[in-house]
Amino acid sequence: MSLSHVSVLLFEGFESLDAFGPYEVLSVGAARGPGYEVSLTTAEPAETVRSAHGATVVPDGTVAGADPDLLVVPGGGWNDRAAASAWAEAERGTIPDLLAERGADTTIAGVCTGGMLVARAGLLDGRPAVTHHGALPDLDETDAEVVDARVVDAGEVLTAGGITAGIDLGLYLLEREFGPDLAGAVADHMEYERRGSVHVAEE
Repeated sequence: MSLSHVSVLLFEGFESLDAFGPYEVLSVGAARGPGYEVSLTTAEPAETVRSAHGATVVPDGTVAGADPDLLVVPGGGWNDRAAASAWAEAERGTIPDLLAERGADTTIAGVCTGGMLVARAGLLDGRPAVTHHGALPDLDETDAEVVDARVVDAGEVLTAGGITAGIDLGLYLLEREFGPDLAGAVADHMEYERRGSVHVAEE
């Protein structure tokens, strides 16, 4: 992957830390040398987006406008089947359709139950994957291979476990794309101890 633009995809009812954990990691990483752009986007034009806990966010634009190399997909509200949630977005279909369309040209990274949106797009079929523990039964009903790991690297599609695992996903992406020195420097800056295992799919 040639990384020039990272986008975090927001929707009504997204889990804040799912989105802003990797956003923070990747933004700090960009500021330390690589210089890629990081943005907050939506599938469709929106002036504001509200998180699951009520924080109002002003997105930078749409995914189509940003045209990112890496698209991070948070979760939120899946296990509760909330009216504004990843579950609702999966049922509505706009985000899964967007992910399916972009999957050939964009690296997709699902955080927590954002992985279920990636699964609904068909991008996890035949691939190893993980999601929040509460949604593992749902993931097991898809054609993904459920594995026990905090981060799963299946090449152009990655997934991470619940909520804080998005921070580990961001650090892993920095390490994969730019090396361990940058990932270590960002982890030190954030005073964060990396947790869990990374499962890398066999080619």
